[in-house]
Amino acid sequence: MSKVLYVPSINLIGRGCLAEVGPFIEELGFKKALLVTDKFLNESGIAQRVLDQLDKIGVSYVVYDEVKPNPTTKNVHDGVEVFKNNNCDFIISVGGGSPQDAAKGIGLVVTNGGHVRDYEGVGKTKYKAVPTIAVNTTAGTSAEYTINYVITDEDREVKMVMVDKNSLVTITVNDPELMMGKPKDLTAATGMDALTHAMEAIVTPGAYPITDATALAAVEIIFEYLPRAVKDSTDIEAREQMVYVMFLAGVAFNNAGLGYVHAMAHQLGGVYDLPHGVCNAMLLPIVERENAKRDPSKFRAIAKAAGIDITDKTDEQCASAVIKAIKKLSNEVGIPSKLSELGVKEVDLEKLANNAMKDACAPGNPFQPTKDEVISMFKEIL
Repeated sequence: MSKVLYVPSINLIGRGCLAEVGPFIEELGFKKALLVTDKFLNESGIAQRVLDQLDKIGVSYVVYDEVKPNPTTKNVHDGVEVFKNNNCDFIISVGGGSPQDAAKGIGLVVTNGGHVRDYEGVGKTKYKAVPTIAVNTTAGTSAEYTINYVITDEDREVKMVMVDKNSLVTITVNDPELMMGKPKDLTAATGMDALTHAMEAIVTPGAYPITDATALAAVEIIFEYLPRAVKDSTDIEAREQMVYVMFLAGVAFNNAGLGYVHAMAHQLGGVYDLPHGVCNAMLLPIVERENAKRDPSKFRAIAKAAGIDITDKTDEQCASAVIKAIKKLSNEVGIPSKLSELGVKEVDLEKLANNAMKDACAPGNPFQPTKDEVISMFKEIL
């Protein structure tokens, strides 16, 4: 069976690459941008660094900076109105996963019409999104690379997962200089998000040699460089290595798929508005332990990539060592250990489980748990 590899056509990666985006925009002939970001990035001057590149080439723009940490359907449709009312012809998304996902939703509603709720699921649009330049400012979500995006339906308290090749952006920009000085908790959460992407891409039945290679490379870099990036926000080498991680893990899960870590984490974000990377980090060892019970064979390669000595170890022992290493890394970078610390209530677990089982990422898991099993996994870290 053939495979399709989805990757944006142009990817600028490395120190100072933001300064190189202008000529690419000129070459594409765009005239007016809608810059999609959040209040913090706009007011802190990060968004202005991107706008400076537009000023250099004489491209006009308008700014929409209302994106929430978990972008909502309102964010998408408000952004659509700003785009249309100002006669924009392309989008620049500036930020981590939230502005990137909001921009994808905006771009698809502009070209396809209807409501963003109509696009929940897999491949629900007919036309490609508005051309988008994705300038990333955090190291982990890979939202700028992928055909996935997540929008919160405020009415249902559900994170809608969309998997759509028409959302693939035109150009990505990953400049580690834009990520310097990021808070420890944000660095940790996005880094553990990347680890989740890599590991789920390895264990999913959709994995194949290209995705395994990129995911395992990401695992190796994360275990070496994430603690450094968290410890010292000015460590440019660590920041740059985590930029490479994003691309590697993004290629992996964008083409192999995800699983129940994401399916469950999405629900915590939808109901409690919790940071996605933190939820992933807390759930990762629990779900992967259950996956390893069914098929421990893939954990040998993960263990080796994580720097674990696999000499004379069985697959089961390798899997156990990986689970311990995940927990140790999470603790080292400051991930909370209990969901109750974040306000999660036991009374909501059945709702969370029901929604997780409907999530677009769920079918990619190596096994399909029952509702009681999903509730049990939530309870372990409650």
